[in-house]
Amino acid sequence: MIEIKVPELAESISEGTISQWLINIGDKVTKGESVVELETDKVNIELNTEYSGIVSKLLKETGDIVEVGDVIAIIEENTTTTGANPGTPTVPAAAPERPAEETLNQRSNQSEPKLSKAEPPIASPAARKLARERGIDLNQVSSRDPLGRIRTEDVKAYTHTPAVKEEPKLEKTSPKPAVQQIDEEFDKPVERVKMSRRRQTIAKRLVEVQHTAAMLTTFNEVDMSAVMDLRTKRKDAFFEKHGVRLGFMSFFTKAVVSALKQFPLLNAEIQGDEVIIKKFYDIGIAVAAPEGLVVPVVRNANQKNFAEIEQEIGNLGKKARDNALTLNDLQGGTFTITNGGVFGSLMSTPILNSPQVGILGMHKIQTRPIAIDRERMENRPMMYIALSYDHRIVDGKEAVSFLAAVKELLEDPHSLLLEG
Repeated sequence: MIEIKVPELAESISEGTISQWLINIGDKVTKGESVVELETDKVNIELNTEYSGIVSKLLKETGDIVEVGDVIAIIEENTTTTGANPGTPTVPAAAPERPAEETLNQRSNQSEPKLSKAEPPIASPAARKLARERGIDLNQVSSRDPLGRIRTEDVKAYTHTPAVKEEPKLEKTSPKPAVQQIDEEFDKPVERVKMSRRRQTIAKRLVEVQHTAAMLTTFNEVDMSAVMDLRTKRKDAFFEKHGVRLGFMSFFTKAVVSALKQFPLLNAEIQGDEVIIKKFYDIGIAVAAPEGLVVPVVRNANQKNFAEIEQEIGNLGKKARDNALTLNDLQGGTFTITNGGVFGSLMSTPILNSPQVGILGMHKIQTRPIAIDRERMENRPMMYIALSYDHRIVDGKEAVSFLAAVKELLEDPHSLLLEG
């Protein structure tokens, strides 16, 4: 008998939530096979078994919170068909000799997974989670993906038809208390959705930052004409040479790294009564993922050229959208850049990504009339930029000077090549 335990996940993570079982009782598993998807504060992780055998027990249910070291399943190690030595009757696929209660509870679960065992792996974790929350069998959901992978859009599309049919049944068969509770609180229809572990963590940390940091925000604006002209001239040759498009993020990343070298306290953190000034530049890039905002990190951004930065950001963005980021992708950033402009934001005050003490907010590029001198005005592509900083160690003069340095570098983008 082999116990499957929750392994050490990461230094800062001690527990998680069972998001999706990828096996069922009676299934044969092989060493290295994924058995369960665990949702942590930062990423979803698929745990693999280190043994081969037959699954005899699942000790935790979907939605249960488990800690490192908890036993979550049992595997019978001997998988031979003779089964004379072990003395356990669970090796055959049919399990008549198991306790009657266990067999009855699991019989219905075994029949369908046996036919569709290959389907869960080709559904994205976000789709599996949404299906679980809405009580939808993924076997019934058709995929519009050419490769057959079920995505959240497929699950949402499936819910439109059955949702109308199931409501009358719930009114007849469900006890009244749950309905009355909603009716007493709201006069009109509502939908209750449990917050995911990651969303709860995001909410908790954002509130903690506002309670523990002396956060202020300073603003400036950047004339993006020079950057846009340079991109227009070089984008085709850049793509042909490097196989990646020249975007705005590489310019901003380079400008931020240069400004951090000039104002190192913005590349620091507070630990007790000490300030840790970091001599490396791991820049976090905020990305809107299906499960919520995540901040994957571009490592050693000061050592990368424009193409390498664009490639890294592209790779991390794809992993975030596919819910495939690892803990290593998210840990250890020294400063963060967030771009609300892609969603149309003209101005905002970004919240610090603790324990960092600085975050730069990019916004929408908007053509506005700008005074060139006392007599001339021109329409220029302008962007408001915002720097939120921890006033406990960063003074206003330093913060304003940092933002002014970023502005100057972006308005003279050729200087960034020298900085690189």
